[in-house]
Amino acid sequence: MKRVTGIGGIFFKSKNPEKLYRWYEKNLGIEREPHGQGAAFRWRELKSREEGATAWAAFPKNTRYFRPSRAAFMINYRVANLDALLRALRKAGVWIDPKRDDSDYGRFAWIMDPEGNRIELWEPPRKRSRR
Repeated sequence: MKRVTGIGGIFFKSKNPEKLYRWYEKNLGIEREPHGQGAAFRWRELKSREEGATAWAAFPKNTRYFRPSRAAFMINYRVANLDALLRALRKAGVWIDPKRDDSDYGRFAWIMDPEGNRIELWEPPRKRSRR
């Protein structure tokens, strides 16, 4: 089973996200999405030529989104089959957050690595066939 297929996002805490976004825009050219919630680095799969994006976002320093981790960052990994991966991780004894999120953006689950870093797992939404 193919587990991780790429990086879905890089999220980090900031004392002042708005100021930090402006610094990255000015100095590195990383422009925010129109909704203002971070940037998206767009790319294509080599074989399938399917389009994708890697999210990049600063969160307020006091965000609860990374809990129970105390780390100042969280990596989002793109996965091919979230349910199968969670079964394999559970069998391996990995801590899995009982929370799930299914949305238009895809399906999400969270785990912790042995050093207490929260990891977000994301299965992108399936492409709908055109008729």
